[in-house]
Amino acid sequence: MSDGFQSPGDVASAVLPSVVARVTALADRLGVPHAEVFDTGRLSVASGVPEPVVKALLSGRPAGEPDVQARFLQRLDMLRRTRLKPNGRKYTQQEIADGAGMSRQQAGALINGDRRPTMEHCDAIQRFFRVHAGFLTAEDPEALAGALQRAEQDLLQRLAEREAAAAADDPLERLLQDHGVRGIAWRAAQLPTDQHRDKVAEWLDMLLESVKRPES
Repeated sequence: MSDGFQSPGDVASAVLPSVVARVTALADRLGVPHAEVFDTGRLSVASGVPEPVVKALLSGRPAGEPDVQARFLQRLDMLRRTRLKPNGRKYTQQEIADGAGMSRQQAGALINGDRRPTMEHCDAIQRFFRVHAGFLTAEDPEALAGALQRAEQDLLQRLAEREAAAAADDPLERLLQDHGVRGIAWRAAQLPTDQHRDKVAEWLDMLLESVKRPES
């Protein structure tokens, strides 16, 4: 930190623990083993962060490569090892150059570390390998936090699907899911007389009684 402002690395390091906590809570709620959601090998491939750094960051220890070019070379090497052609082979320098719209000499200089990458180079290579923006340049805590946030979205989708399935077996839950409390109240308010609205309340009472849950 300098001059009272946090650097991007400080911010990312501060965000990571909260993401880990949210993913842990979701995994516990869904009964998903922690070893599955915090698989360091998978997170390494997803984030581009070397696996030893992933392990250190998850344990709360400061870690990561501070130099942008060194991170770029680490991440590009991982892309070439893990994002392979349909035949299972690595992309050649010429194929990367053609796909990224640069000369073979430019691609070779970047891959070999003889030239510092520009943002245009990074964007072109990320598009070629079909990875998200920032994959090649984000600081390690930020990259890992991003991979965990994508895992979090997957867990939230699984939770939503589970709750939807449960609601399908519960008339009251289905009613609330389809219309919501406000929706039910609004519909009742459109009825012409108190007698009609009393009928709605009576029907809801009957429904509640029929699906009354056991007390916890």
